[in-house]
Amino acid sequence: MKKIIFATIASFFLPVVTFAEETEGTTNLSTASLDTELNISKEIDRKMDSIARVNHNAPWSKKNWTWMHSNPNVPAYKAKDDLTFVGVPIFIAGIIAKGEKKSFRQNTEGNKHTLVTDFKTHIDDYSQFFGPAMATGLKLGGVEGRSTWGRYLASSAFSYGIMAALVNSIKYTAKEMRPDGSTANSWPSGHTATAFVGATILHKEYGMTVSPWYSVAGYGVATATGIMRVLNNRHWVSDVLSGAGIGIVSTELGYALGDIIFKNKGLLRGPLNSGKNIIYNPSFFSVSMGAGFGSKSLDFDLSSFELSTMFDDENPNDKILNLHFGTSTAVGVEGAYFFNKYFGVGGRLRVNSAPVKGWSGIEDIAWNDIAGGMFNDPVLDYSDAEIRDFVWGTGTPGQAGYSAPIIDELEFTIKSDHLTEFSADLGLYFNFPLSKRFALGTKLLVGRSIMQEVDLNATVTGGKREFVPEEDKYKIVCLPETYTSTWDYFTLGGNNSMKYGTGISLTYQYKENYAWRLFLDYDYTRKKYTMEYSPGNFIDDAIKWPTVEGESLDADDYTEHISIKKNRNTFIFGGSFTISF
Repeated sequence: MKKIIFATIASFFLPVVTFAEETEGTTNLSTASLDTELNISKEIDRKMDSIARVNHNAPWSKKNWTWMHSNPNVPAYKAKDDLTFVGVPIFIAGIIAKGEKKSFRQNTEGNKHTLVTDFKTHIDDYSQFFGPAMATGLKLGGVEGRSTWGRYLASSAFSYGIMAALVNSIKYTAKEMRPDGSTANSWPSGHTATAFVGATILHKEYGMTVSPWYSVAGYGVATATGIMRVLNNRHWVSDVLSGAGIGIVSTELGYALGDIIFKNKGLLRGPLNSGKNIIYNPSFFSVSMGAGFGSKSLDFDLSSFELSTMFDDENPNDKILNLHFGTSTAVGVEGAYFFNKYFGVGGRLRVNSAPVKGWSGIEDIAWNDIAGGMFNDPVLDYSDAEIRDFVWGTGTPGQAGYSAPIIDELEFTIKSDHLTEFSADLGLYFNFPLSKRFALGTKLLVGRSIMQEVDLNATVTGGKREFVPEEDKYKIVCLPETYTSTWDYFTLGGNNSMKYGTGISLTYQYKENYAWRLFLDYDYTRKKYTMEYSPGNFIDDAIKWPTVEGESLDADDYTEHISIKKNRNTFIFGGSFTISF
């Protein structure tokens, strides 16, 4: 019927030229006219077949909305094929990393410092949904993945349901305080778990059936989501590691449950078959995570510091500041192109962050240095009324003539509690196949190391003072107004330096284009570490200095510097998710 309608329309609108002969009142069709109509009919058939194919594959087609339609020759997935349990060691790594929190106390009542960062973004609130958004968008666009809509939605629902049950049951049982001190539901990270569920769904639906680059995109964004949760001061690194592990395990369990329930129903594509073997075609791209060990302390001899009141002159050891660092967390991406199965060139980007241990000791030093130096300075004669008023203020709060103590409130803010290294390396990569599924690898790298400093800020609020000149001396006047001063009390950083590295790895190919890799990397660099110490920078805000001959008699610079050079040796043990290309 549709052909008849299209033929009728075409007969009216297509510019067909017919040649007719007029003979005795009759019109005869020429051979050319018959050929033209035959061609029109064939073109209509071709167009109709094309439209039918488009409608058949379009996302709105009945086939694609059928609950459990399966394409022919697609083998059933087995539950064991969907279970790699790679999320389990990642979750355990998060448990191990929970010890990091012991080195820092949250901003709770009785604490004298807080931990904040300048990094603030809400991108992680949206990037956690990248995986399902990408997978659903591809399906709506007509890109055929592993499952029909019915099986895809069912497997996704199983995955998110298992994840939600695990995350919330642990969160509200463990009751871990967040690093910003806001709520006691930090471990594990729900945002990160959600992100890795979505990444693993994208990996299974399209990465393993269409292109491995879908997997790279999904896990790359999920990793970035976890990093942003830490930078936003909403989670510890341990929360993110455990959340990632839960996300991967939940999705594997959700898809395995779908395999058991639906068997061979609702499958459109089987595993990707490119004919490549990552062992013998070792060009790769990977996302990695690991723990760092090695140089753990920095010792600064502060005996030359003239401004500090925190040391006991009779005990030389009191003049050594020992900074100790915990096990670091390393996250990176790495890739290499191999010219043959043995030799290639590539590079690596990595962030390696080590927490500072013992902030409480540094905090006590800072309190004694600033407050103790003002209220318990052996040089000051507190029996002198003018000195006493200068330090403690005058009057009664809320009444006329009141002036607050020169240090009324003191708070320390840790802007960064990790010594973080950013590195970029290039070099040679080597591959040694052991079997069809296992290979050893090594590398020789050279690159650049950039350090982010550790930063402790101080904020002092108090009553303002003024030095008024009187003949041969200055009179101290306690003013009713107050001041607030914020400055860097203590910073520690390292210079940019050349870095050299090597490592050994064991690769296990669990699918044709995919592998898990265990690695042990070694990095060496020589750093110049510089500590800046500024105990009294609030003085200029606290005191109005007199002006003599048009110039203010400001206080001297209260910053002192000390530098040491030290070799930085780092061993990083970890695992990576690897795809071949």
